[in-house]
Amino acid sequence: MKIFQWMYDKALLWAKHRHAERYLFGLSFTESVIFPIPPDVMLAPMALAHPEKAWRYAFLTTLASVLGGVLGYLLGWLLYEPVVLPFIAYMGYQDTFALVERWFSQYGVWVVFIAGFSPIPYKLFTVGAGLMQMAFLPFVIASAIGRASRFFLVAGLMYWGGAKMQQKLREIVDVLGWGTVGLGAVLYFIYG
Repeated sequence: MKIFQWMYDKALLWAKHRHAERYLFGLSFTESVIFPIPPDVMLAPMALAHPEKAWRYAFLTTLASVLGGVLGYLLGWLLYEPVVLPFIAYMGYQDTFALVERWFSQYGVWVVFIAGFSPIPYKLFTVGAGLMQMAFLPFVIASAIGRASRFFLVAGLMYWGGAKMQQKLREIVDVLGWGTVGLGAVLYFIYG
């Protein structure tokens, strides 16, 4: 059985659920703070299932992500040692978070722009911005632009790709899934 294809088919089914927008909003919000799964896994199938709502979905995903980013910022600023530090240790993000801190020191707010496309979890950037006490308004603006760029790109690909994109993704989703798992394993052994 093709596990990633099965999950993809399930995601398409869930994307048509009457509460799908709420789930997308919740997933996007929590991913910016604590949850490890990016909202793209729900945004893409939802935009495929309802292309006429693709832009709305991208907007909701962006809004929820930025609001979650604000919570992550506040956690980094106010509760780093009692809450964030144990979470980072538990998830094994110490080295990655150290890299994020170095990037903040070198590039400042600009690093938040690229966070939307980085393989490093966005939550580390939100918490890092709070810990480094980055200016709040530039953080929110950079988050909104960076996250919107990513989510509107995903929605656009699904909107313009339509049924062809849906079928093509279904055909290659196992290759993409196992490739991602393999890349994660290689990176873990190199940097872990």
